[in-house]
Amino acid sequence: MDKSGPSFSILITVYNQANELRDNLPAYLTQQYEQGYEVIVIDESSSDESPDVLKLLKKDYPRLYSTFLPKPNRQLSRRKLAYNIGLKASHYEWVILLRDCKEITSSQMLQNIADAMDVNAELTLGYFGKKGIRLQAYSSCEEARNHILKAERKLTEVQERKHLGYKMGRYNFIIVHRDHVYELLNYFEQKLSFFSLLGTRLSIVWKNMTIPSTSFSLTPDSDQEQEKS
Repeated sequence: MDKSGPSFSILITVYNQANELRDNLPAYLTQQYEQGYEVIVIDESSSDESPDVLKLLKKDYPRLYSTFLPKPNRQLSRRKLAYNIGLKASHYEWVILLRDCKEITSSQMLQNIADAMDVNAELTLGYFGKKGIRLQAYSSCEEARNHILKAERKLTEVQERKHLGYKMGRYNFIIVHRDHVYELLNYFEQKLSFFSLLGTRLSIVWKNMTIPSTSFSLTPDSDQEQEKS
């Protein structure tokens, strides 16, 4: 395996997701990826068993690091603060920002991402599909600004409305070089007015039609085992 590929710091923000962490996080921590990676979970003041689950998992998985975000000033972007805390604890060149601990079934996900991503792009948006992942690379963070503003405008609605997620810019994760993370996070605090929303939507649809994307399937580990047998 080529060990010259990118190394990743995976930052996951969670709030009251004890069950998701217990069920899904081990898959992120057992990736077959030799270039180097770490998983940093930022707990946004959960009131459930999330802190206890993280403590137990850290005993078995040395790649896992967790930190805690206290309740911040309401005028500040909670998600921006969480990612800032996670970034300070990270060590690697490329950062993957995840909104939650989504289920994955393949230990080859990071290797597939590394093989498909454009390392010359400052930022890449990732979309989880039914059969795999779609990556959309942007030469600069500014080029993806409208996608970020639109997706962060109503986060709960974005998470729940998954239909045509790619077409409407509802990404699931962001891959960004650590030199540009702070520039990206500044977009999280910018407001998108109602009157500019239509133009932003049209811009996103146009970019998604004109900017090429890369898609690849993820073979579940269970299917791989069946093929071997």
